[in-house]
Order: sequence, then C-alpha cells, then structure tokens
Amino acid sequence: METPLPRRWKPLHLDRYDGTTDPDEHIDLYTTQVNLYTNNDAILCRVFPTSLKGAALNWYTQLPAESIDSFNTLVRRFTVQYATSRPHLVTLAALASLRQGDDEPLRTFMERFAGISVKIRSLNPEVALHAMLMVLLKENQASNS
Repeated sequence: METPLPRRWKPLHLDRYDGTTDPDEHIDLYTTQVNLYTNNDAILCRVFPTSLKGAALNWYTQLPAESIDSFNTLVRRFTVQYATSRPHLVTLAALASLRQGDDEPLRTFMERFAGISVKIRSLNPEVALHAMLMVLLKENQASNS
C-alpha cells in the first residue's frame, strides 16, 4: 500500500536534478522543501523521483525493486552515484597561491580573494586575514624589488 501524500501537498519548487551538479546540495534543497509538509520516510522516498530528470531519473528508474528500504539508503546510493559531480574542495592553498594582477585594482583583487575565501569550509577568519596580508606583503615586496 502506498503512503498517501499530506493533504496540503504542493509540487516542489526546485530545479530537477540531472546528475551534473552537487548531489549534496540537491538533497539539502529537496529535504528542506519536503520537510515543510512531512518528515515521513516513505513520503521522502516516494516523492524523490519527481525531483530528478534526465540521467538521474534514468538511474533511479533502474534501481532494483525493493532495493531501497529507507530514505537514508536512497540518499547514500544517490550521493555515491553522483559523487563525481560534487564541487572540488577549495583549500587554504588556493588563497596562498593567489596573486594580484599587474593592472588589477586592489578592490577587484579583494573581491576575488573574498570569493575564494567563502568557498573554503570552516575557514578561520584570522587565518584568512593572515593569508590576505601575506599575499599583499609578497606583492608589495615584489613591486619594490
């Protein structure tokens, strides 16, 4: 017997996943929207394919019958399948190797630096400041040589 959807259920408002973007982000967006109505495991599983398209939907439809016993199992299989679509982790080395272009205004460089900084997980603000100062100090020393 299928689990019925909640009474006030409305279609989800999210881009359907095609396998080319971060699967973790898709799971976060999906669960956030479904949890507005319910956190019922069976409903999370039942509605999940409506959030997919293309290759991802094809992958889902090819899963063996009764191979998914919980939403956690579905999430695990989904994220393993699309692990290569996760964005590459940006590390502190990206900040350390950053250089200001010869004709690049300081404001533009700082915006670029900030753009990379926000992509580094759990970056300590003091470490970010130190990295920025080291980059600017190296640039200043190079221009004075």
